[in-house]
Amino acid sequence: MGTAVPFLIDYGTILTLLFGGCCANVWTFERLLKLSPEFGTALTFSQMLFISIQGFGRFFSLDGWIPRLKPNKVPLRNWAAQVFVQTAGSLLNNWVYAFDVPLPIQIVFRSAGLAVSMIFGYMFLKRRYSFGQITAVGLVSIGVILATLSRSSPAHRGPSEVDPHRYTLGVTMLTISLVMTAVLGLLQERVYVRYGPCWREGVFFTHFLSLPLFLGLLPQVTRGFQQLLISSDTWSIPCMILAANLVTQLVCVSGVNQLASRVSSVSTNIVLTTRKALSLCLSVWWFGNGWNGQLGLGATLVFLGSLLYTQAQVSQPKRKT
Repeated sequence: MGTAVPFLIDYGTILTLLFGGCCANVWTFERLLKLSPEFGTALTFSQMLFISIQGFGRFFSLDGWIPRLKPNKVPLRNWAAQVFVQTAGSLLNNWVYAFDVPLPIQIVFRSAGLAVSMIFGYMFLKRRYSFGQITAVGLVSIGVILATLSRSSPAHRGPSEVDPHRYTLGVTMLTISLVMTAVLGLLQERVYVRYGPCWREGVFFTHFLSLPLFLGLLPQVTRGFQQLLISSDTWSIPCMILAANLVTQLVCVSGVNQLASRVSSVSTNIVLTTRKALSLCLSVWWFGNGWNGQLGLGATLVFLGSLLYTQAQVSQPKRKT
């Protein structure tokens, strides 16, 4: 009993960071992209830079004016692959909004990460899954397909205004991002299994080491900031929303990495899928995003499948991996 209470408090804190931070981040994310749909690259850069600045003092010391890396648990080469995958996935996620793919469909579509994680776990980690788990993932996959094909139009555009070619490109970007997210989960799991729950290093180095990748994207970053600042009568409004997005992104990423350092990538995706359910409801309720019966059915299958997977996971006898 003495160890159970700290355990529950610890996981309660992680889930609070994840649900509170990520849901709030979705709200600020959509507010920013409604002001400027092409702000995606600048937003990704801002998030990477903010998290890097916030954690710099923890991992670097100053010898005069020269920063020196402090001793760390994980060799930097172990973060290299994660840096590329995470940065590319973040850029694709933030670009999709400008390609006629409404946020509710984006949220439900990304819930397919559960199925992709299971496939990757079977292929690369030699894991085996029960019939209940496979059925649950099947429901999630069907739900994602139904939601994607529903093609709700953004709130500010009519269905006839949606360009099918841009929509297809947006869905393609989502698909690539989905695979990258599954790869990232696999890489994170391997690092944390080998080196322990060093999630703070994961948060910092995957963001800090990504900054040089933006050198070739500086024109897009500059243009994104310019468009955001002229999108409102007063510059303070978009700046305040951006600041809120950066803080909630840090909280969200910290919660996700803490969870990933303690459980498998598939279990992490279950929690993230539940979080996306709340984000979906928030998006539809607050912003009045398009909703129809097919999208509702797809979302329902996604979240029912997630609950079924959780039940199957709990009832499955524990075994060594």
